[in-house]
Amino acid sequence: MGELDDLYQEVILDHYKKPRNFGVLDAPDRRLEGYNPLCGDRFLLTVKMNGDVIEDIRFKGGGCAISTASASIMTAAVKGKSRADVEAMFEKFHSLVTGTAEGAAADLGKLAAFGGVSEFPVRVKCATLAWHTLKAALEGKQDAVTTE
Repeated sequence: MGELDDLYQEVILDHYKKPRNFGVLDAPDRRLEGYNPLCGDRFLLTVKMNGDVIEDIRFKGGGCAISTASASIMTAAVKGKSRADVEAMFEKFHSLVTGTAEGAAADLGKLAAFGGVSEFPVRVKCATLAWHTLKAALEGKQDAVTTE
């Protein structure tokens, strides 16, 4: 399992150093901030919808390697997905990082790199900040999302 752990670590570091979908969309349909006071992670998430499908998504801000990589990989994973698909993906990802479901990594692609987070409960908030922010944005919420 050591080689797999090394690969996952490389994926997280790559997305931390060179985040994908970084920036702010012009005229987004949804715009919401997320904040993790424990770690200092702070993001602005902007989303362009096409009906019920995420057409484009960007994030801006920063934080620890786990939260930045999670936001980067999440934005790549949800583009072109329906709201229902994103909600299902969120549930699988949350189960993965909290260690609450066997086989949660199935069908998560690069998001499976966060499986080790379950061994460090304080890092779960870092890994899920962007996800909770996206979920709230899709629900039309206006207030910033916080992990506290």
